[in-house]
Amino acid sequence: MKKIESLSLLTDLYQLTMSYAYFKNNMHNKTAVFNLFYRKNPFNGNYAISCGLRSAIDYIQNFKFIKSDIDYLRTLTGNDNKALFSEDFLEYLSQLKFEGDIDGVEEGRIVFPHEPMLRIKAPIILGQLLETPLLNIMNFQTLIATKTNRVCLAAQGDTVLEFGLRRAQGVDGAISATYASMIGGAHATSNVLAGKLFGMDVKGTHAHSWVMSFDQELDAFNAYADSLPNNCIFLVDTYNTKQGVTNAIEVAKSLREEGHEVLGIRLDSGDMAKLSIMAREMLDKAGFEGAKIVASNDLDEYRIHELKSKGAKIDVWGVGTKLVTAYDQPALGGVYKLAAIKEDDSWVYKVKKSEELIKVSNPGILNIKRYLKDGKYSLDVMINEEEQASDRCVDMTNENLTALDEQERFELLLVPIFREGKYIYKQPTIEESIAKKDKDFNLLPDHLKGFSSSEPYPVCLDENLHKLKKKLLDNI
Repeated sequence: MKKIESLSLLTDLYQLTMSYAYFKNNMHNKTAVFNLFYRKNPFNGNYAISCGLRSAIDYIQNFKFIKSDIDYLRTLTGNDNKALFSEDFLEYLSQLKFEGDIDGVEEGRIVFPHEPMLRIKAPIILGQLLETPLLNIMNFQTLIATKTNRVCLAAQGDTVLEFGLRRAQGVDGAISATYASMIGGAHATSNVLAGKLFGMDVKGTHAHSWVMSFDQELDAFNAYADSLPNNCIFLVDTYNTKQGVTNAIEVAKSLREEGHEVLGIRLDSGDMAKLSIMAREMLDKAGFEGAKIVASNDLDEYRIHELKSKGAKIDVWGVGTKLVTAYDQPALGGVYKLAAIKEDDSWVYKVKKSEELIKVSNPGILNIKRYLKDGKYSLDVMINEEEQASDRCVDMTNENLTALDEQERFELLLVPIFREGKYIYKQPTIEESIAKKDKDFNLLPDHLKGFSSSEPYPVCLDENLHKLKKKLLDNI
């Protein structure tokens, strides 16, 4: 495989063929607005955690077709075996860089269906070329951040470790998943490279292979303790879990005599509720009340909730496969739709019509007003920033009309990221993004925090925007 020197070809071919057609029809410099959003909450839940903005910024800042990209595009042919793209277009691409405006929802913020997480205002050719990579970034990281948040909710304040590296979807999938899990609330990871890149705590125990490489389990635990006396968590289920706990306690006593404390034990199979209760009793009776019980083995929010309901005595949850692969929902399904084109200094608004109501897009240069009432988020209203806002809004689910009290506190969710190609956003630290997630989740109405869908959070269109959308649909 050739070394990847640029990611600008990380796109679908039809983005380039459309861009070529814009170029050939002298449309490529028309200013257009695209909105990136998702249509349905993931995991049959009630919200999503926005994630991926940091990676999206990095992609846009490095967006450039390098010589090898252009050379490759020159080799592409149509069904007549002639060059797909003309030389003047390839020369244009070689000089292309991002020169537009981008507004986005900050990482860690709670978002809902149809709300733009990114708004791109740029020459239409640039907006088109950014569609696929931005969806690739935002869809996956938002999905994993949301999944992690649900896992942490099930863990009820216990420590959650991201253990998914070996089961992740490739190298980039692993790095992106670990980052998104951190935004979603994971406390540490087994992924050492991610620890280096993001400053995330790295944690780990040992594998069954360590125990199996010795004739006796006790010998394996002793050798491990001699090597790492300050980092001992013993995996106790290689052969017999009760005997494994007994052996771990024996080694823990030796560690204590030498001035060290065992960190805990790990369970990776069997009836974890029953085994953890047994292990807790054994550890406490032996005087190791502070030793933690770590659980792994295909955990997710549902399994953690089930184990807690059975009284499991587990302190730390190592969640791998079902977190980093979003096991029960492999894709978010986010989309990217044209919402407006500027013609002669005036905006011409665009809407996608569909027989499926959920697939009808919203026109305009959108932002989101989020209202706060009685200490909780109460209502989100999408507005068109280029038009006068109304004092009423229309619910997107049931079309109920609601009067807005502008005396109530609200905030705009989309914040400026790029202006005329210049990066103007002050990137929060990862800790600040996690704090935004925690604050948003605390302000989310309680009935939305379950693992299954409930009465949806109200997402509305400003009444004037609703009328614009209806007029456009009626005229199609």
